[in-house]
Amino acid sequence: MSTPRRLSLRTRLLWAFLVPLVVVLAVVGAGATAALRSELIGQVDARLAAAVDRSTRADEAPGGDVGDGVGPDFLLAPGQGDGTLGARVADGVVTEAAVIGARGQREELTARQADSLAGVVADGAPRTVDLGALGAYRLVATPAGDGEVIVTGLPLASVRTALLRVVAVEVAAGLLGLLAAGGAAALVIGRTLRPLQRVAVTADRVAEVPLSSGEVRLAERVPAAETDRHTEVGRVGAALNRLLDHVETSMAARQASETRLRQFVADASHELRTPVTSIRGYTELVRRRGGLPDDADSSLRRVEAEALRMSGLVDDLLLLARLDAGRELVPGTVDLTALVMDVVSDAHAAGPSHRWRVDLPSAAVLVPGDGARLHQVLANLLANVRTHTPGGTTATTRLRVDDGRAVVEVADDGPGIPADLLGEVFERFARADSSRSRRNGSTGLGLAIVQAVVSGHDGTVGVASAPGRTVVTVRLPGATVAEPDAEPEPDDTGSGNRAATPARAGGP
Repeated sequence: MSTPRRLSLRTRLLWAFLVPLVVVLAVVGAGATAALRSELIGQVDARLAAAVDRSTRADEAPGGDVGDGVGPDFLLAPGQGDGTLGARVADGVVTEAAVIGARGQREELTARQADSLAGVVADGAPRTVDLGALGAYRLVATPAGDGEVIVTGLPLASVRTALLRVVAVEVAAGLLGLLAAGGAAALVIGRTLRPLQRVAVTADRVAEVPLSSGEVRLAERVPAAETDRHTEVGRVGAALNRLLDHVETSMAARQASETRLRQFVADASHELRTPVTSIRGYTELVRRRGGLPDDADSSLRRVEAEALRMSGLVDDLLLLARLDAGRELVPGTVDLTALVMDVVSDAHAAGPSHRWRVDLPSAAVLVPGDGARLHQVLANLLANVRTHTPGGTTATTRLRVDDGRAVVEVADDGPGIPADLLGEVFERFARADSSRSRRNGSTGLGLAIVQAVVSGHDGTVGVASAPGRTVVTVRLPGATVAEPDAEPEPDDTGSGNRAATPARAGGP
């Protein structure tokens, strides 16, 4: 389920301004319309009262003229205007009903309209009744002699027209006012939030600076004009500048500490090489003289083996320290095809219990770099397979060119790397469980050296593992393919385009 998108601060402030304004305009418009309607209805009621008075006093038309016989005679009383309605109701039945037309003639009401008049209560109070095609009317029913009821009414069409015009004016004025207010609010809010945007831009630029390693310089700062502590945005800008100062100081201290640590490791490794070499030499010299008891000879062999292991560890630490310092790489052009063949041949000699295979292109793949260090990368990867997988495991080394990058894959069908260790295999002194044991004396620096050397060549290294399938992929930039001038002769090294070729004795 996706998280709903949140509105920006600018939009929320604009809505916070416009919504109350719309509510206020609606309330004011509704109140003004209601007051105007009440006033207009009051005016109609006043005219209706006068019409009722004329109706009750006019027993017959002036001069004895009874008119055309349509509707009640009191509609012909002097002063009755256009649209005036008159009706007589006897025993709940309308006997006469008519309305004065635009030319002063009386127009008879339909049966349905007349029925609407029969239910008007004769209490002298004005009521609004909808008469269909005639529209809404204000009606007053007053009792007359002989049990009759006289109904008099005036139309509300003029009131409705006036109200519609007022509402139209209110809506138009309200929309124009909202547009003007919204534009002004957007301008003011935009100008107010512009310093905050500059603070955000500064934070974005700082976020793009790599902080994980190396010397860090955070030159980005919020401009001094945006750090006024009297404003909320200014306080945010000032706080961000202080935070960046603290981060830069901390990064500088961390870098200085890392530099001292690397220097210490390099110096310590360099100084340890001589005594370790001396220990190895003296133990070997004493052993060769012979005449030692069996237990003493065994102890010396153990001392020599541990000295040899310590010598390898010291060399690895010294190499890592020099790689961290940006040294130890000798640029040149490396033939990866030949390099893979040499390394796999060495791995076959060192691990005859494993099956070693190669998958190489027909042409030489050349990359810029240090041949000795790239040889060490491949040697460490294959040594990692030999050390941490059981005998009988098949390891396949593949080489190809993909989009200008040389891709070297070392795949094996061993037990795989545990999931909890997969993200740490390139860390220094990383340790695995029993499926990749340390019984052969691994120092835990092999893959760390691989990553350091590959990174020094501006390449990348990754690993994917599952039970029965582990693949380490090295990508090196600047690869070129040197096509052979002539068809190569077959040889015992297995070079050429051989997919998954088993390694032979004495060569892959």
